[in-house]
Amino acid sequence: MSTSGTDAVAVAVAPAKRPPINKYACACALLASMNSVLLGYGRFGCAHCSSLVGHRYDRADISVMSGAQLFMKEDLKITDTQIEILAGVINIYSLFGSLAAGLTSDWLGRRYTMVLAAAIFFTGALLMGLAPDYGLLMVGRFVAGIGVGFALMIAPVYTAEVAPTSARGFLTSFPEVFNNFGILLGYVSNFAFARLPVHLSWRAMFLVGAVPPVFLGVAVLAMPESPRWLVMRGRIDDARRVLQKTSDSPAEAEERLLDIKKVVGIPEGVSNADDVAAIVRANNKQGSRHDGVWKELLINPSRPVRRMLMAGLGLMFIQQATGVDCVVMYSPRVFERAGIKSKTNSLGASMAVGACKTFFIPISTLLLDRIGRRPLLLASGGGMAIFLFTLATSLHMMDRRPEGEATALGAVSIAAMLSFVASFASGLGPVAWVYCSEIYPLRLRAQAAAIGTGLNRIMSGATTMSFLSLSNTITIAGSFYLYACIAAAGWVFMYFFLPETMGKSLEDTVKLFGKDADDEDVGDSRRHGPSQKPSTELSAQQ
Repeated sequence: MSTSGTDAVAVAVAPAKRPPINKYACACALLASMNSVLLGYGRFGCAHCSSLVGHRYDRADISVMSGAQLFMKEDLKITDTQIEILAGVINIYSLFGSLAAGLTSDWLGRRYTMVLAAAIFFTGALLMGLAPDYGLLMVGRFVAGIGVGFALMIAPVYTAEVAPTSARGFLTSFPEVFNNFGILLGYVSNFAFARLPVHLSWRAMFLVGAVPPVFLGVAVLAMPESPRWLVMRGRIDDARRVLQKTSDSPAEAEERLLDIKKVVGIPEGVSNADDVAAIVRANNKQGSRHDGVWKELLINPSRPVRRMLMAGLGLMFIQQATGVDCVVMYSPRVFERAGIKSKTNSLGASMAVGACKTFFIPISTLLLDRIGRRPLLLASGGGMAIFLFTLATSLHMMDRRPEGEATALGAVSIAAMLSFVASFASGLGPVAWVYCSEIYPLRLRAQAAAIGTGLNRIMSGATTMSFLSLSNTITIAGSFYLYACIAAAGWVFMYFFLPETMGKSLEDTVKLFGKDADDEDVGDSRRHGPSQKPSTELSAQQ
């Protein structure tokens, strides 16, 4: 008896064994996330261009040897102001791509939206590489920016909808990993083509960027469509086949299918294709009579939807308003203030920033489904605030000391900058995209994610394009003090407004933001009762 009791207790307290990573879902996530290589590679040249511009304004003799714009300036005879605009404007252009991707992904599907993203970026890379003057170069930048916006929005959404609950955080963080891989490819491209003649070097750097989209566009065609999009179109059998391949068990596949059908408005017992199609058509017509998704998101959102938007948009704002792109793009200026004067050392230190960012991102991907989203976000936000304050203080103290007498402070500032980048990469960087891809209900997910991505790009462009003017007005140390205050305020926001989503299905995460999300899509402001609506619609069709 005692032995039996002991065994029972042992069984009761034994931790549940984590299922192995679903290989098919992992392959889908990898292919989808490779679109983010376009973002990293497409924006890379601007990073060094911006650093170079900052040095020119600062009348320093340091320049970055890599970066296409170094050669463009000489070849096309363009000004520093034109280069600075080129540096940050892709973030504004990508806003339009993100918003368009929200519409396209609901219309064509998640998979074909990724193919479209690759095609658009391919066209943009060709236009930039073959541009004879600044005007056409800006046109190519616009087209590439649209492609970047498409890729940035659709990859996390697709991955979140395909991934099983046990590995959703891990798989949905892949886009940020590949984004930084694209940045490293940019470094390699610059080194490879820097010795070509001036009129060929920068063009080769851009034209090489047209190669990956070709392979990505073809590879994506081998991926399945999102099961949630298939259910929205009434394709239940197709969705079931995808779920059976991407779930941890057949039981989980059926459970996920039932949850998706529930939020779409298809009763559990309905399986006839004609009945399903009739219900889907009725739901779509009813949605159009109430101005659809945009009204439910922006004009007349329910209380849960308002809380979701506050959480998602707030997180996207904080991610970029803390100035991480400025730290990466203008790192040579910080290294110069820290006493690194040679071109080679400046380039090496700048690459250390990129390498640090790339190294720490996988750490968060491994921890997302083990310790949760909130602990990573809070630890990351707190670390960012502390290290930004340390960086600003060390730079401020260095400005008050004669050159050559602040070696220790220079080391502190470099360490603080690398620690800030590591804190961002191990939390807020990838986790923000994961979190914002899983908190919205199915019918609103694509459009809400598009709005969040658009805000993220606006803030990225605003911070990078204003950094030089801001640092000239309040000093570079003052700029980092400002970013430190934003990071501290962001920590408070994340602590009070972001619930934990780890271990919950996409259909269950919406319940964290309001009680009226229990029985149907919380975005539906057209509530007719908790359970009668689907059966009423079915009987009406019959």
